[in-house]
Amino acid sequence: MSCSLNQFYRAIGVRKQSLHQRLDRELGQQSYQHQLLFLIHQLRADHPTMGARDMYYLLQPPHIGRDKFEAFCKDHGFCSKRTINYSRTTNSTGVTRFPNLTIDIQLNRINQLWVSDITYFEINNTFFYLTFIMDAFSRRILGHHVSKRLFTTQTTLPAIRMAIKARKSMDLTGTIFHSDGGGQYYEKEFLTLTQKKKMVNSMCEYPWENGKAERINGIIKNNYLKYRNINNYVELQKEVDRSVELYNHHKPHIGLKRLSPVKFENLYLYKKDDSTNKLVTKNIDV
Repeated sequence: MSCSLNQFYRAIGVRKQSLHQRLDRELGQQSYQHQLLFLIHQLRADHPTMGARDMYYLLQPPHIGRDKFEAFCKDHGFCSKRTINYSRTTNSTGVTRFPNLTIDIQLNRINQLWVSDITYFEINNTFFYLTFIMDAFSRRILGHHVSKRLFTTQTTLPAIRMAIKARKSMDLTGTIFHSDGGGQYYEKEFLTLTQKKKMVNSMCEYPWENGKAERINGIIKNNYLKYRNINNYVELQKEVDRSVELYNHHKPHIGLKRLSPVKFENLYLYKKDDSTNKLVTKNIDV
């Protein structure tokens, strides 16, 4: 005997809207925990012997208490000497996964591959979060954002909007957007934007499979921010903006013939002329 969905909802004693709201809450919690796990991995990489309780007080994660945080760390192998099983973070129970499209990729143009990651920055025992989006070919940071929380609206969404604006009217069809498996990279608002631009989402299974993005985190934090006198959130925002500007316009790269990312894009990117079959300089308006 068949019945409509509305009849089904009535039969189990819940309203359709209530059920969808509960599912949204559960998926939101899963994505939050997924990103939290990546941040714990970064913190433990910097402090190999730090215990779960110390990590809790440093990260001060919202929406999760101390005991639950410690249990979360224990469940994922951060409280024991056994090898960490990161495969637990990629379960399919409501978590969106995209294949890793960067394996053996040969980079030969801008907008071929964008990479992104979220990292933390500590000021007076308070953690803030830095999101970067970089063109893997030119090494240019296209988008960035500083936030107090890990919500998509405060991390990946403003960063990708800045990146798209930086590319102005360029066609981003087929651009691979590669990230870790954090929830901010597969929540609805973010995917709506990448799909609108016809970009292709890609994800690594393990944090170390996003090396280009992790390197840019380290460069901005260790080559720039650690040498600045930063005492609060507003100062951090200003120094991140300044650091990205210096990195993009002034920092030479061996792989870019000792040019900065912006100079490399302006002077050394070439476009094939279909009529002459020759390569001509393509100037990027920055």
